[in-house]
Amino acid sequence: MADPWLLMWLEAPLQSWGADSRFGRRDSLDFPTRSGVLGLICCALGRGGEQKEWLERMADYPQQVIAYIRAKPGAHKEPEKTMREPLLRDFHMVGSGYDDRDPWQTLLIPKTSEGKKAVGGGAKMTYRYYLQDMAYAVIMPLPEEEAETIAEALQNPCWDLYLGRKNCVPTDFIYRGLFSTEEEVETAVQGISREKQRIADFRVLQGEHDGEVLTLNDIPVRFGTHKQYRDRQVTMIPL
Repeated sequence: MADPWLLMWLEAPLQSWGADSRFGRRDSLDFPTRSGVLGLICCALGRGGEQKEWLERMADYPQQVIAYIRAKPGAHKEPEKTMREPLLRDFHMVGSGYDDRDPWQTLLIPKTSEGKKAVGGGAKMTYRYYLQDMAYAVIMPLPEEEAETIAEALQNPCWDLYLGRKNCVPTDFIYRGLFSTEEEVETAVQGISREKQRIADFRVLQGEHDGEVLTLNDIPVRFGTHKQYRDRQVTMIPL
């Protein structure tokens, strides 16, 4: 029997899918990363730690994404695209306002890897970037023996689910069904987008196709404290 296809709908006022971020600057890709989606499934399942064996099994199952923006209000026969919202930049001060003479407060002040005071003091400026008002259909086959378990977990998650960062709370149901074929998934996606008055903006396919090819370091080899990733190629195709 063929492996079933999973459909997830990721929609929220803010999303952030970092693939190459550092402490002071937290960027976001234009679409959900492979590591972000698998991390979301792990949260639903309540699986912590490295998860090396599970991630190795999932590495052979490709992921594709369709990005949706809002249709122009008042569109009748053929919906028209609106302008896509720009990236939102959020400014943070980390470690600011703590008294370094207080043994409890000093634990919240950023330090060097040796535990000493950071250069220039403990307070650090950070910039964090968010996608605004986007929706994504995430389509992927699943191992037949795990599909029902994952589907149940996405509907009744063990831990909180969020779309890239903990302040990116989904505003609609994530799980949208298991399907026998990719064609059935595409039909379901079209129905959701019509209901939500969304228009497809671009599609992301795994591998090299006609379009903009990107190399991402977002296939997780190991989660946990010492995370490890490997590269994959994806292609962005405008719609």
